[in-house]
Amino acid sequence: MTSVTADPGTRAPAAPVAGGNALAGTRTLIRFALRRDRVRLPVWILALFLSTLMTANSFRTLYSDPEDRANAVKSVDSPAGLAMSGPRHYLTDDGFGSILSHQMIGFTAVLVGLMSVLIVTRHTRAEEETGRAELVRSTVVGRHAHLAAALAVATLANLALALLLALGLAGLGMEGIDTAGSLVYGSAHAAAGLVFAAVAAVTVQFTAHTRGASGTALAVIGIAYVLRAAGDSGTNDTLSWLSPIGWVQRSYPYVDNRWWPLLLCLLCAAGCAAAGFWLSTRRDVGAGLRPQKPGSPTASAALTTPLGFALRLHRGLLAGFGAGLFLMGAMYGSILGDAEEMLAGIDEIEEALERIGGASVAESFASMVMVVLTVVASVYVVMAALRPRSEETAGRTEPLLATGLSRSRWVGGHLAVAMGGGTVVLLLAGLGFGLAGAASTGDAGLVPDLTGAGLAYAPALWVTVGVAVVLFGWFPRASQAAWVVPVYAFVAGYLGQILQFPDWMNNLSPFGHIPRLPAAGMDWTPLFLLTLVAAALVWLGLTGFRRRDLETK
Repeated sequence: MTSVTADPGTRAPAAPVAGGNALAGTRTLIRFALRRDRVRLPVWILALFLSTLMTANSFRTLYSDPEDRANAVKSVDSPAGLAMSGPRHYLTDDGFGSILSHQMIGFTAVLVGLMSVLIVTRHTRAEEETGRAELVRSTVVGRHAHLAAALAVATLANLALALLLALGLAGLGMEGIDTAGSLVYGSAHAAAGLVFAAVAAVTVQFTAHTRGASGTALAVIGIAYVLRAAGDSGTNDTLSWLSPIGWVQRSYPYVDNRWWPLLLCLLCAAGCAAAGFWLSTRRDVGAGLRPQKPGSPTASAALTTPLGFALRLHRGLLAGFGAGLFLMGAMYGSILGDAEEMLAGIDEIEEALERIGGASVAESFASMVMVVLTVVASVYVVMAALRPRSEETAGRTEPLLATGLSRSRWVGGHLAVAMGGGTVVLLLAGLGFGLAGAASTGDAGLVPDLTGAGLAYAPALWVTVGVAVVLFGWFPRASQAAWVVPVYAFVAGYLGQILQFPDWMNNLSPFGHIPRLPAAGMDWTPLFLLTLVAAALVWLGLTGFRRRDLETK
């Protein structure tokens, strides 16, 4: 046996010193995170930027005359309308800028918050859950480097979005949209994003799982939106001042251009971020502050089946989307009784509703809104259908398939939950829409009509699942392209009605072939054909998955 000794003249590499710089390696981790998100972040930022510019530019035709803008202002001056949009103070001005801020900030702030939450959880808790953080921290990387890098990337993304919004809106040259207001408008979105990024920095400390951390942070966003809506719809706006979304709306871009409400966001973000850093010192790497409950010593009979196990994995996501879409449907239903008065005088929307048909404006408007609800439901089915891909990349699939479990049965469990869960989500969305709509119009028949209208979109959701399965089976690295289906469905199916896109664009979407209930009559033929297409896509995707190699760890 031989031994190797070091040359006495050489010095051994120094080991990382405990208690050293807690932020050591942050700059390297920022560059690494930006490298990993080189596609994801530009897509998020450009989607938010372009959708805002498209909406603002559409106002040229929607509200071309001052009279149209005055009618638009009057149409939302009701508790239900203000709950959907924002505070009444915007209604003192009928310029393009105030209308844009009133209608868009509350909605886009939620999306910016979602982007920020996903950035932070992806680069903190997800790294710990997969074990990569422990490996990285075994080198000269400080305790707080991962969280600091994640917050820095989220800050850069929000600042980039704010700059694009400010420059893009100021460059439109529209009446009532000036440079000063555009700067406040862009900064308001960045401020909201920073708050929710800091909230995610806290939630990642409590649970050991990425989905739990993301779900808790998204629940905070939902609570903030509800508080804002409740405060704006009443005579007392105290509740709105408890919400970061309410703060950014009260910067009043293009109306008062107030900066000080954004300082509240910065103070809240700084406080939450500091709490996140402190809480991270109270736990071990990979663990959460909330202790995990001991599980049952034996698995239930359902949990030993592919379907039961998949349902266990998806139950949190399914419950969240089900509750969210029920409430979203109820919010839209609450303004159904005022739809005719709200939309009176807006020529483009009236023409879109006329093309849809229906016995009343409420029915036509309900058909238009149903597209929005189903697009949100399609977000759930894409997330659920892509869960097998995340299980595969995490290395959890190979041990399961090493047993007697076949590939088709394993994927089939996830697909059954995606398709069945999507149908349940549609049912809840239609039910919430119908119940609130019946209360606001006094027409009890809307409950079954709108519930059935929601369920009619189920075959389109199944086709969406089929597209995701084909990508997963044959082109796993391109699985994220399945998100094109819900995005395109919203652009062509909802915005296309208002902006009068040609019919062939809507026909490229599976949602474009569904009968526009309750305004139109029921036609079973497209539903049957879409079901066949969905079955063919699922079969094709399963065939590809059986033939390709697994991505192993």
